[in-house]
Amino acid sequence: MVGTPGPRAGSRGPVPRSDAFERGQATVELALVLPAIVLVMLVVIQVAIVCLAQILVAEAARSAARVAAVEPSVTAARAAAARTPGLSSDRLMVLRGPRGEAGSMVSVTVRYRVPTDVPIAGSLLGDRTLTATAVYRVEEDAGSGDRGPPDRARSP
Repeated sequence: MVGTPGPRAGSRGPVPRSDAFERGQATVELALVLPAIVLVMLVVIQVAIVCLAQILVAEAARSAARVAAVEPSVTAARAAAARTPGLSSDRLMVLRGPRGEAGSMVSVTVRYRVPTDVPIAGSLLGDRTLTATAVYRVEEDAGSGDRGPPDRARSP
């Protein structure tokens, strides 16, 4: 027809009925799948938090065992574990095994109840108790053994 303009560049004209149906179907599918995707992401975040806490508990056990190998005090080992950054001391339990003579082994077990605070995922998983054990060789006490007197600067 003469005098009727043709379709403008870049315009597609009326949308066929089948294309409109497919777009609506994709929107409905996204609306149905989105909650499941969000739930999976929240669970992954919660599992990552628990894994980080396990690494920190292992570090607390190593720190406490190192102190237990050097100092005979049980409270020193507990204090060393409590100083681990990222762990709450009220959720921490430290168990030290018997400490023998120099050269024997001493073990320290740290238990930590990690909170699961991520919304929805945390309530599905519940709080977890993580455990780590470290063993160190007992060193000589500073006042025992044949170490001799400490080096001192001599005054003239």
